[in-house]
Amino acid sequence: MELTSLDWGIIIGFLVLILSVGISYTRQASKDMESFFLGGRNMHWLLAGISMVATTFAADTPLAVAEIVSGSGIAGNWLWWNFLAGGMLTTFFFARLWQRSGVLTEVELIELRYAGKPAQFLRAFKAVYLGVLMNVIVIAWVNVALQSLLVVFFDLSETVALLYTGVAMVLAATYASFSGLIGVAVTDAIQFVVAMIGCVALAYFVLNAPEIGGITGLKEQLEFQNPNILNFLPSIGNAGGTGTTLGLTVVGFLAYAGCQWWACWYPGAEPGGGGYIAQRMMSTRSDKDAVYATLFFQVAHYCIRPWAWIIVGLAAVILYPDLAAGDEKLGYVYAMRDFLPSGWRGLLLVAFLAAYMSTISTQLNWGAGYLVNDVYKRFWMKDGEAQHYVFVSRISTVILMILGLLISTRVQSISGAWGFIIQAGAGLGLVLILRWYWWRINVWSEISATIAPFFFTGLIWWYEYQYATTVELPIALITTTLFTTCVWLLVTFLTKPEPASILVPFWQKVHGVKDGNYKVNSGAFAKNLKYLAACWLSAIVMTYSILFLTGKLLLQEYGTGFSLLLLAMLSLYFLNYFMEKAGLFGQNEAPLALDSVLDSGENLPIKTTADQEEDSAIDHLDESAVSKKDNKKPPTNQNDDFPDMEDFN
Repeated sequence: MELTSLDWGIIIGFLVLILSVGISYTRQASKDMESFFLGGRNMHWLLAGISMVATTFAADTPLAVAEIVSGSGIAGNWLWWNFLAGGMLTTFFFARLWQRSGVLTEVELIELRYAGKPAQFLRAFKAVYLGVLMNVIVIAWVNVALQSLLVVFFDLSETVALLYTGVAMVLAATYASFSGLIGVAVTDAIQFVVAMIGCVALAYFVLNAPEIGGITGLKEQLEFQNPNILNFLPSIGNAGGTGTTLGLTVVGFLAYAGCQWWACWYPGAEPGGGGYIAQRMMSTRSDKDAVYATLFFQVAHYCIRPWAWIIVGLAAVILYPDLAAGDEKLGYVYAMRDFLPSGWRGLLLVAFLAAYMSTISTQLNWGAGYLVNDVYKRFWMKDGEAQHYVFVSRISTVILMILGLLISTRVQSISGAWGFIIQAGAGLGLVLILRWYWWRINVWSEISATIAPFFFTGLIWWYEYQYATTVELPIALITTTLFTTCVWLLVTFLTKPEPASILVPFWQKVHGVKDGNYKVNSGAFAKNLKYLAACWLSAIVMTYSILFLTGKLLLQEYGTGFSLLLLAMLSLYFLNYFMEKAGLFGQNEAPLALDSVLDSGENLPIKTTADQEEDSAIDHLDESAVSKKDNKKPPTNQNDDFPDMEDFN
């Protein structure tokens, strides 16, 4: 397809804007590692929330949704809509804890929560495993998605498309390496707005094309072909579905709706939070900002983004009925090519570039944080200057970019990469959740839960090869989760808990426990667990109500839409009520008392290095008091003294 000078002007202008805005934050990001990887821990909740949404909006996302709709109807989106329960769990039970932990990266939490050499090993292993291996796989499948779009849209060869993709990646790596997280977040906000304008415009032009005839024509043609494609809910107990709608067996339903959201590690939907979502939580200026940012992300992720893609996916079923199996996602690209007027083509290409660059810049910045903070600084050069670590961070960003490009030439199947990541983390999620609340979880719990899915997945692969069969993902997911859970529970009760010198400071720092009795007193924050549970349920009902309300209004089903509007308003009322009860709104009666501050949700100030050193000294005194009470004194700093294995017995 030929682009006009207007299209090229829009594309070039956008790239110049993004590079200029990103690089303008170079000085602010160059102060130290906190500034580079967490924006100085002073990010407003709205900016952090928009950055989360933009990051999860990759170049492959609209194509994937169009493919789902073509194959399984609107109900097919439950394959990812089911993650909402886990996302809201993170919002209310973990966002404040991540922000209070004070760590720089997700895996740094490991040595805050666990002790000794095993914790050091786990931190280093997960830094490389998540920051390099899993990271470059995600980067590669995002590259493959953009490459596929360029091949179809411009009729390019695979090699030339990869070259253009590499240029886009270099641009993203350039501003990410200069500006750090704050520049990435600001450009994310711009990119998200541009991407949504482009996607909504495409839905408008396609919907009003003569071949479709507006919403009325769309519904009439779809109902003539297969009315079930417009169902919002899957057909439970029917693996084949009813026509073009998602059909799930009972096992499949249990796997996706009852297991996946809490049991499986997946980028952007980690149980208990993690990855770049945790990075945004930790970058906020207060614990309440962390909650608001994550709540905004969940609502925007499920309610604002998908319907423009779904409408185009439904129209593509009518416009391109002869697409081969596996090529349904190309219907979205063909719609771009065939129905966008001059100028709008350039804008939508900019939208895809924006979605691509927001994801890539985040992955590069997040992965570099693991390499520098949790490998290089922790185990190689502990006492370097702040500027030195920032320089190494920029070098690490470039290295990850090169690795991502190399792996992109090897990834043939996006769905294959997705399935591998889901399977490799099945069963780990419960440990990641419980480590914040159950003192009995130890480092061996997490190590065994990390290794067990790989072992069981290997057994499944061997079984498939040996008997020339295929184990469906829902069955593999449930069996792997059960196996992993049995393994880590057995390991947990066969090994010693973490020492008091680790657990007392952790519960004091994160939960506000002052007396050191973490086994009984879970802290002032945890007193509100019943209200947080009510917030969780109310937020889930509210978000699904808004999601379905939007769809019903778009499809001109106003009666059902009115009922959903009432449900959304009612659940919003209860959410507001329970958030106030949980201390997430309102004023404090005794803001000077730590327990009162935690219980009421008062914003905790960002601590300076001097404050942290003073707290560390106080924590040490508290540890000594607990040790004297128990008539035994554990090592004063378990993670720095490199204790022998006998210390764990």
